[in-house]
Amino acid sequence: MIRELKTLIAVAREGTFAAAGNRIGLTQAAVSAQMQRLEAELGFALFDRKGRSAHLNKMGQQILLQAQELIRLYNNLGSTTPGLPATVLVNIGAIASVQRSLLPDALARFHRQCPECRTRIIPGLSMELVNQVDAGEIDMAAIIRPPFSLQSDLRWTTLAREPYRLIVPRDIPGDDWAELLSSQPFIRYDRSSFGGRQVDRFLRQMHFTLREVSELDELDAIVKLVANGVGAALVPQTAAHRRWPAAVRAVDLGQHTFHRDIGLVHRAKQNLSEPVRILAQLIGQLAQKQPAQ
Repeated sequence: MIRELKTLIAVAREGTFAAAGNRIGLTQAAVSAQMQRLEAELGFALFDRKGRSAHLNKMGQQILLQAQELIRLYNNLGSTTPGLPATVLVNIGAIASVQRSLLPDALARFHRQCPECRTRIIPGLSMELVNQVDAGEIDMAAIIRPPFSLQSDLRWTTLAREPYRLIVPRDIPGDDWAELLSSQPFIRYDRSSFGGRQVDRFLRQMHFTLREVSELDELDAIVKLVANGVGAALVPQTAAHRRWPAAVRAVDLGQHTFHRDIGLVHRAKQNLSEPVRILAQLIGQLAQKQPAQ
């Protein structure tokens, strides 16, 4: 099967059976035959076939990742020190705010506890990352809780509830958040993100008409724009923003305060490898130690 797995990797890299064959010295028919044997051995299809084109399906993408690791181990046979465990790779997706807060300390503890493991952090928006977990491309993701139900084989572990605040330049007076929001230029949290959709729903429910000047996803950039006097913004108070910059002040929304939930999405615990379970547990422990907001 090693030969077929190497061919699978070539097909994924080159894009077509013909191009893969040219790369590894096989005819297109030979590549096709190897992929058919591999599918028969595994018991499921790896490609979505349309006419002469073939694209890896979700199972194919998952098998590709496993094939790459198997080939790496195969190529290293006899070259590692006897008795040392093989390197295990843990892939975790994370939104930017989690990468700046919980993740570094959790990774430091993880690598001390599991020195044989490697980690790979995949950045992205929450929607992209939950799709990658669902497709089996990554082991878990630290994201904003989706506004929809997860697939039945996915699990959610809440890490934090972050309240939204209205932030304004320090020199803008007043504590009436509604008046400030209506009178100041507005910097919008990107509506393509789960967090930005929460802001959008809140504004529509409250029937605000705003003068928007910018829309972006990066929270640090939004805070810096407010600090530079560009306008006001509704943003979650993340672990990284327990203390706002000197040029910014936060106004509480009172009874209208809404939150975003930050958490881990992953497979059921019994389907996770031991290193993935350990890292998830460490992230959860650090989240519990953070002071409430």
